[in-house]
Amino acid sequence: MTALQRITKEMQDLADDPLGQFSVGPVGTDLFHCQATVMGPRGSPYEGGLFDLSVDFPKSYPFQPPQIKFKTPIYHMNVGPYGDICLDILDKNWSPALSISKVLLVICVLMTDPNPDDPLRFNLRDEYKKDVSVYENNARQWTRQHAM
Repeated sequence: MTALQRITKEMQDLADDPLGQFSVGPVGTDLFHCQATVMGPRGSPYEGGLFDLSVDFPKSYPFQPPQIKFKTPIYHMNVGPYGDICLDILDKNWSPALSISKVLLVICVLMTDPNPDDPLRFNLRDEYKKDVSVYENNARQWTRQHAM
């Protein structure tokens, strides 16, 4: 199966059985360049926010992971200031058995449960470790400013 066939199948699977937490689709007619929108998970500081992400599939997909970045600014220790996401399944733990829907579900989990052991923004990790409520209040405020 070619990369294009695999991406087409994954998009069709999502169209046939959409998941409520996110949507994803091509930008224009280029299936290798997509945009996803993730709803801030319930009970998280991001609840009520809508977060746009770019999803770029390599020509070698699924043998190489897609490149996914937040386009909507997010206050999160595992997301860099330019939207890069620190997530092992997008790097060393990628597997061709993963799909874009599984990756986006893991990103939703990361929004609920940040990983202080692997931050991109150490200042936010330090804030989180010092006082979770301050971190979460800042994330809520950031969400209101940028994602609502």
